[in-house]
Amino acid sequence: MATEPARPAFVTPGRFDGKVVVVTGAAQGIGERTARRIAAEGGALVLADRSDLVGGLAGELAAEAVVADLETWDGAQAVVAAALARHGRIDVLVNNVGGALHFKPFTEFTPGQIEAELRRSLLTTLFACRAALPPMTGRGGGVIVNVSSAATRGIHRIPYSAAKGGINALTASLALEYADAGIRVVATAPGGTDAPPRRVSRGGPAPESERERAWFQAHIDQTLESSLLKRYGTLDEQAAAITFLASDEASYVTGTVLPVAGGDLG
Repeated sequence: MATEPARPAFVTPGRFDGKVVVVTGAAQGIGERTARRIAAEGGALVLADRSDLVGGLAGELAAEAVVADLETWDGAQAVVAAALARHGRIDVLVNNVGGALHFKPFTEFTPGQIEAELRRSLLTTLFACRAALPPMTGRGGGVIVNVSSAATRGIHRIPYSAAKGGINALTASLALEYADAGIRVVATAPGGTDAPPRRVSRGGPAPESERERAWFQAHIDQTLESSLLKRYGTLDEQAAAITFLASDEASYVTGTVLPVAGGDLG
């Protein structure tokens, strides 16, 4: 897998000056890359993750770190409370927590595994939005950027696909409901994204049998085949879309999901 330099490939200096930005799932991957770009563009960051690895990144970026389980309401409340205690407000919330845990035909999923996928990739964003909206509405404005997925049309991860479809619906509905409060709600839908090896596992089992490896490979093949560009994206390409939507440059964009998947519309 790719290795990424510490400095983002694209930087717009000063774009987040004076902005307080919360990024969830910030310890690695798309969340980390997004945090690095926002820091390079002047944002005051609050970085949340279930792994204490987030503390190292926060120290590097002079940010606030919050270790919390965002699959729970208590975890979401803790992140928002930390941001308010440190900065007194939240201007932008980037909901990045999520990720498929299992890769196999739908009929192979147990009820418990289905529920786990929904907790990881839907409830995390629902809880974080619910926790952040009161202080945003109290100040009369804010931006929420949800990270969805092009896998709303994908194989061997149906519960994850359903969860990300829920993110799309949440984005559209919240944008409609909170527009009068001055809040924009938008989303990106990443396709397959090349990244360094994960330092913390998502929690799903690695494929072991030949059948499991074939199921896993099938979802990779489908991801590449669905992309017009026939390649994976980079972390910088994903962070570029997220930070654009989070910034004032996108002030006339709300309620929409931006595919960032090489032409795969999900």
